[in-house]
Amino acid sequence: MSNYMYKTTAPAVVAAVKAWNTKRAALNAQRAKLGQVFGGETSPMRSGSRSYVGGVKLSSSRDLDEHWCRPDQYGYRALRSSAKPAKGTPKEARAALVAEHERLSALWKEHCPASIDMDEAWEAIGLNPGALWMCGGVFFELDGVVYLNLGIRLEDGNEKIEGAAEILGSEFEAAHQTVLGQRKAA
Repeated sequence: MSNYMYKTTAPAVVAAVKAWNTKRAALNAQRAKLGQVFGGETSPMRSGSRSYVGGVKLSSSRDLDEHWCRPDQYGYRALRSSAKPAKGTPKEARAALVAEHERLSALWKEHCPASIDMDEAWEAIGLNPGALWMCGGVFFELDGVVYLNLGIRLEDGNEKIEGAAEILGSEFEAAHQTVLGQRKAA
């Protein structure tokens, strides 16, 4: 499978990528705040083009099982939809568990960021996200230039990005390494 590299300085495309970066940064900041509220690192999850929070890294102690699902393979626990009292829990204690679960659920709803969908960014850039599902694509912005690495050639079909010019892979990779270096330094 071939990849095609492009760059553009079209204001609408640059604005779309910057808006996506802002949205992603806001999700990550809110995800970190959620982790502070619950006392553990939160999981950055992806499903298709959607990014969301999947759980919190908490103790694997069975004491938490009444409110939290068992940890996944990475140690993250998702909040249960309702409390799951242990067998033999007295009726009075069950009411307290339900109240505590309602408190935890309210905290989760208050602090958990809404999911974001990268398909919206692709549409704002000018591409039909369906065209990318089979062959993929990435984009980033560096100093007012948007760089794209796509599994489709823009001239094929109806796919067009304003001002996009094909570039060599070496130019794309040099810009990509610069962006990665900036992210590490931040």
